[in-house]
Amino acid sequence: MTSAKRLLCITAIIVACSSWARAQDTAVKSAETSPAQQHAVPLSTLKIGIAGLSHDHVNGILSDYRDGKVIIVGIAEADKQLRAKYQQKYGLPDSILFDDLKKMVIATKPHAVLGYNPVAKHIDVVEICAPLGISVMVEKPLAATLAQAKRMEFLALKYYIKLLTNYETTWYPSYQHVYNVVAKDSIGQIRKMVVHDGHQGPKEIGCSNEFVSWLTDPELNGGGALIDFGCYGANLMTWLMDGQKPIAVSAVARHFKLQVYPKVEDDVSIVVEYPTATGIIEASWNWPFSIKDLEVFGAKGYLHALDRENVMSRVNDTVHAGKIAQNMPSAADNPVVYLQSVLQNRLLGITDRSSLKYNMMVMTILDAAKRSVAEGKRIVL
Repeated sequence: MTSAKRLLCITAIIVACSSWARAQDTAVKSAETSPAQQHAVPLSTLKIGIAGLSHDHVNGILSDYRDGKVIIVGIAEADKQLRAKYQQKYGLPDSILFDDLKKMVIATKPHAVLGYNPVAKHIDVVEICAPLGISVMVEKPLAATLAQAKRMEFLALKYYIKLLTNYETTWYPSYQHVYNVVAKDSIGQIRKMVVHDGHQGPKEIGCSNEFVSWLTDPELNGGGALIDFGCYGANLMTWLMDGQKPIAVSAVARHFKLQVYPKVEDDVSIVVEYPTATGIIEASWNWPFSIKDLEVFGAKGYLHALDRENVMSRVNDTVHAGKIAQNMPSAADNPVVYLQSVLQNRLLGITDRSSLKYNMMVMTILDAAKRSVAEGKRIVL
């Protein structure tokens, strides 16, 4: 056999062995992957980092990870017991668990970090991520105080990152329908908006101890029901009014459950005044049932999003009621898909419910409401 033929044979054997090894490796990885992950349709290709595990909303993203729908490259949580709890619940590998956020982002280089930590600690996530060019999305509201929000805004603009806020109601088809109808001028100019957001209370509905411990702390959460649920109304009104700044805010807070929530208010009513409209926010941890709804009164008609899907409308004497089909664009029905669209410049994320601009206005409204409660007067902005 000539040298050339011998070399050709050796090459063929090496190629065959390499192909076999790759096939075996693929088979092993496939065997280690759960059936749910093997057949899951990915929601996003973003490499996601998680900051904190003490917000109960983290269960949603961890469920998606377990089902193979999202890619989580790192989770930072200082509480060892809390890490162990979620590791056991969702089968999280040791390799993605860290006790420090900075160590996690440097080691794993996520495209974005999602904050599931106390509201007052959102600023810490931005302080670490912004200088590294890593965008951040936090659970509502943006911050515990207006001063924190202004610092976060400064960092986001300085380092050219996206800083977004996630609200459950952003993904309601019914609310998007209301907005679309208003935008078409089908009910005329907005005259009044009423938003109800509340439930029986975080302890009463079974929130985890680690969540309740900071949610009911005036420093870590920024307040009680005013912050937790008042932010929804401020966010929706800012969206419906195209980011317009109110002229004044008035608020009355009540503390009915002194034995249950000794440090924070559990019920609040906020009046938000615009030049041509009035907004009323009713937020509570003191209701007999859970409710999230939105009413908009226009010069010619009325819209009421009763929940996630159902909408009632009335123009003159014509009344319509029914479910809204879940046919929103994919980037408008899921926070992770939305985030990827913004980071890839397929959505601007500048003037919508998650945007930094609108959530700075939300913080302005909440700050005025807190001052109104403290000072017992109408706050002119």
